[in-house]
Amino acid sequence: MTDNSDFKQVKENDLKDLDNICEECKKIDETVSQNLILNSFKVCDSCKTSKTLFPI
Repeated sequence: MTDNSDFKQVKENDLKDLDNICEECKKIDETVSQNLILNSFKVCDSCKTSKTLFPI
C-alpha cells in the first residue's frame, strides 16, 4: 500500500509551483501557470514575448 503522507507532500510541492507569479517581473498573471505547463518556464506572456524579441 502507498503512504498517503508522501502523496500529500508531493501534491503540496506541485501546487507551490502554480502560484501564478512571474519569475522575471514578479507580477501575478494567469498566463504564468499556462506557460509553465506548455513551455516549462514560469513567465508571463509579456515577459515571454520580450525574451523572444530581445534574447539577452
